[in-house]
Amino acid sequence: MENSLKQLYKNKICHELLQEFNYSNIHEIPKLIKITVNRGLGEAAQNAKALDNSIKEITLITGQKPIITQAKKSIAGFKIRDDMPIGLMVTLRKDKMYNFLNKLIHLSLPRIRDFRGISIKHFDGRGNYNLGLKEQLIFPEIEYDSIDKTRGMDINIVTTAKNDLESLALLKKFGMPFND
Repeated sequence: MENSLKQLYKNKICHELLQEFNYSNIHEIPKLIKITVNRGLGEAAQNAKALDNSIKEITLITGQKPIITQAKKSIAGFKIRDDMPIGLMVTLRKDKMYNFLNKLIHLSLPRIRDFRGISIKHFDGRGNYNLGLKEQLIFPEIEYDSIDKTRGMDINIVTTAKNDLESLALLKKFGMPFND
């Protein structure tokens, strides 16, 4: 069974973007490449349980086990040594990417308190969108009683768009709730 956002992209969004931007070739149409979910855990240097809880949470949210990112060099002021675990990262591609994006757009973002849409200022100039979330409770898989501390995460949506305007049009057609 093919994902609903993937079908929407193939059947509707491609044709609309082709007409809107007058591309000469269908391979110029912007598409999603990957979505990365990152969480920095500076506290994991002193608290190993924080790392374990975060691994469980991100695995529940994304459906894929994260890799542990490690410190590249020691920083005495932060009490960090070489190769200490300081974060988590997941790269989602293909069907898992579309499933996560569908869940993010239709379930998670509307659960944010006082939600009026996400800002269009978070594009990087090359057609990629970066979104920071303050808490993991907006995802339906996370139970309020099971968390020890609210932790945020960064979500990066990487596209093949040449500029921010094309990427904005692509994400709007997927249903991303931007506040214009």
